[in-house]
Amino acid sequence: MSIEQQSAHTPYAPVPYEHHWLTSTEQLDAAQHFLSAMARRRTIRDFATTPVPFILIEAAIRAAALAPSGANQQPWTFVVVSDPDLKQHMRAAAEAEERESYERRMSQEWLDALAPLGTDWYKPHITQAPYVIVVFEQAYGLEQGSDGGEVKIKHYYVKESVGIAVGFLLASLTHAGLATLTHTPSPMGFLGTLLNRPANERPYLLIPVGYPAKEATVPMITKKPLEQVLIHFAGKQESPEQSR
Repeated sequence: MSIEQQSAHTPYAPVPYEHHWLTSTEQLDAAQHFLSAMARRRTIRDFATTPVPFILIEAAIRAAALAPSGANQQPWTFVVVSDPDLKQHMRAAAEAEERESYERRMSQEWLDALAPLGTDWYKPHITQAPYVIVVFEQAYGLEQGSDGGEVKIKHYYVKESVGIAVGFLLASLTHAGLATLTHTPSPMGFLGTLLNRPANERPYLLIPVGYPAKEATVPMITKKPLEQVLIHFAGKQESPEQSR
């Protein structure tokens, strides 16, 4: 069944939207609280082995799965790995690919760009962190056809949709007081094989999750100031508070 045929059998059925209204003070408090939490987020490469309640991981993935997506097709799968042996296999495969990249594939320009971050092919975070969340993008959907075979369903804006979901996921994990790292070993095909994912799923990135080790350090870097990332075309009728 094509997406057009599928849509023909799924008519638009609107339902009332109930907005959760906040006072102006509550709005500002909520915005500042979220900003403060996200300002503490850093990429962590040294994790403690302290156990993390799985309910926190589950809640974060629930939040990620609420992200908007092209045609509401939700083209993502979140695979959570806590098995030590499987994490060790993932680490070995990732380090093999990363070592090849650092020693042969990456240009000097790329290596120079990474130098201030202190990264290399050594990836202990994969086995240190209690959980590793591997995010897969569903390049297309699969449904069972009338003849019993599989039918491909076209997906729209897959990478954009999964990117938004990952943003939700990282924000939720950070808000829960957990540390994360976004890792994209290149190439990542080994993840699909190790985790037995179907042909329509492609690795997007892996995220070790846990608490930072006591001795954890982070690179001394800064973020761009607001005036370099925010452009506002203000209307003539806006108050100073609105245009800030």
